[in-house]
Amino acid sequence: MSGGAGNLPGAIGIFDSGIGGLSVALAVRKVMPAEHLIYVADTAYAPYGDKTDDFIYQRMALITQQLIQAGVKAVVVACNTATTAAISKLRENFALPIIGVEPGVKPAVLASKSKVVGILATPRTLLTPAFASLTQRYADTATILLQPCPVFVPLIEALQFDSPQMRDTIQHYIQPLLQQGADTLVLGCTHYNFIADVIADVAGPGTTMVRTEIAVAKQLQQRLAQAQLLNSSVEVGADNFYTSGDLGLFNRQLLRLWPADATAFPL
Repeated sequence: MSGGAGNLPGAIGIFDSGIGGLSVALAVRKVMPAEHLIYVADTAYAPYGDKTDDFIYQRMALITQQLIQAGVKAVVVACNTATTAAISKLRENFALPIIGVEPGVKPAVLASKSKVVGILATPRTLLTPAFASLTQRYADTATILLQPCPVFVPLIEALQFDSPQMRDTIQHYIQPLLQQGADTLVLGCTHYNFIADVIADVAGPGTTMVRTEIAVAKQLQQRLAQAQLLNSSVEVGADNFYTSGDLGLFNRQLLRLWPADATAFPL
């Protein structure tokens, strides 16, 4: 990794194909404010959704290796597509704690009064065997409706969180789910956390949103505690940001999404 403040020994490495994983990084910062964070947006190769499992794994392995060289103690794969595609292989090849993200199907089924749950995700995520196995576990207790949302990520990457086009797109995706009785919607992509409030507004009262970034942060906290790797400092940790893609664009995205001053550097 070039530029930036150099390595951050003992940091937590977090990566995604774009800005979606920043929602997870924000949750980690909230749950564990003392931890140092290194975030990588692999935007030069985004979206991962049109890539093969092998290609996604190669990117995951390369980024993980770079994060290890920068001194991280754990890695968060803050991308649903990457998690379902290759996190098992990543764990086989790297010894440090590796946390993934997956849609919150279980809490959604428990929360649903109608027992009809809609899952919003990228087309690629919905087609994976790992996702099929996840939804099959709850097929006997609830009706699981799958809704691919290919337009969400490009709009979110363009920071169009509440544009008329975004609202029209949300309406297009969720209306069939609501008409079939869904009272709970699962956000199955970390990007979607940034439009959760807009989805809830379009869906109307009585619809529950299920998102998992805080649960992921708490799972990471538990893993670090078990390994006695938590940072005990009372100071707020440092943040380093890197991107493989358009540096100017990512810095504009950080300005909008990250609460503290932040400048990204080339990966």
